[in-house]
Amino acid sequence: MKRSALSAMGRRSAAPPISWLMELTLTRPQLISLAAGFTDNASLPVSEVRALARDLLGTTKTGQPALQYGTTLGDPALRQCTASSFALMDGVLGRHPAYSPGRLLITHGSQQFLYMLTEAICDPGDIVMVEDPTYFVYLSILQSHGIETRSVSMERDGLSIVGLERRLKELKRTGDLKRVKLLYLVSYFQNPTGATTSFAKKRAALKLLRQYERGAGHPIYLLEDAAYRELRFSRGDVHSALAVRGHADRVIYSGTYSKPFATGVRVGFGILPEPLFSTTLRIKGNHDFGTANFLQRIITRALQSGRYEKHLSALRKRYAHKARLMHDAITKHFPREVECWEPTGGLYFWARLPRKIQTGPKSKLFQRALENKVLYVPGELCYADDPTRSKPRNEMRLSFGGAPDADITEGIARLGKAIKSVM
Repeated sequence: MKRSALSAMGRRSAAPPISWLMELTLTRPQLISLAAGFTDNASLPVSEVRALARDLLGTTKTGQPALQYGTTLGDPALRQCTASSFALMDGVLGRHPAYSPGRLLITHGSQQFLYMLTEAICDPGDIVMVEDPTYFVYLSILQSHGIETRSVSMERDGLSIVGLERRLKELKRTGDLKRVKLLYLVSYFQNPTGATTSFAKKRAALKLLRQYERGAGHPIYLLEDAAYRELRFSRGDVHSALAVRGHADRVIYSGTYSKPFATGVRVGFGILPEPLFSTTLRIKGNHDFGTANFLQRIITRALQSGRYEKHLSALRKRYAHKARLMHDAITKHFPREVECWEPTGGLYFWARLPRKIQTGPKSKLFQRALENKVLYVPGELCYADDPTRSKPRNEMRLSFGGAPDADITEGIARLGKAIKSVM
């Protein structure tokens, strides 16, 4: 038999968990999916984008540049708008080198940025530290690149600093610290738990990474994935890790316009220091030599016209309403023994069942939920393959983002019935 011609990376790459979850949704049309991390379909800004596109294509002077190739870096106006608005979110007035457009790269969604950044900094056998649990799609990127993971426990206000220091000490003791390249945090309304990392914890994490990188022999970066930052339900924002004084050269920030505006637009951005910026830019040139120029111009005009902020304000209220619906349904239909983390933004609830009740794809509960025509994300999919600990098997992620109001209430009722039947 002939050997495969696939590369080592091709042979390593496993099907992402989201693939079979999506397949279940599509092949069972009566299924209520509380699994998919989709945004609210009814809130997508159709009329706003129609008006923006009409305005953009209204003259040859504006239409032709929008339909032509752009630069690998991204549209200059969008980079400037993004840098300025991001600096304001962090309470920075005036110019500041950490928030310079010269450090900002426009990408085809934040997912592309995470992928390219990983290519730029990690080799097979390197280690990335992640929250426990974390965003499972990024775990798939790490797995496909042959990168090992080490987990750090989570608390209600984000990463455990005690757990991070314990992990760094252990890596130093075993001689593996030199393989550590990143600490990856989903720092706002985390996917999957909904937790937000406090600014004090970001500062403490950066201080620890700086302390231990001496033993590593190279920089250890904090990668802050802020995909859900703008989806807060009420006023009050937490500053990013870039705002920690004296540590901007160790912070990589990933953001997106997909979730707060329109997921189909797929425009994201990354802010990163040298030499990572130049290296990632070269990799992007090999990927696509530039994010879709037309989509960038749409987002730029949405920002400049005020339509973006107006849409975002309405979207926050919409998600706050849907989160209340899910919370009320959980309170009514779930057994009291189920612990739920209630979010203050984002798209997700995190539920922890009694330890004896397993939630995995082959579990009795998952099969009973399918019989009841409701789907959730098994919590174990959100845990890294870490040889130093076993994965919890009694948790689940529930999304209210894409489900209609009636499906949220009915889906939780069906799931509550399934949980009670196996307890």
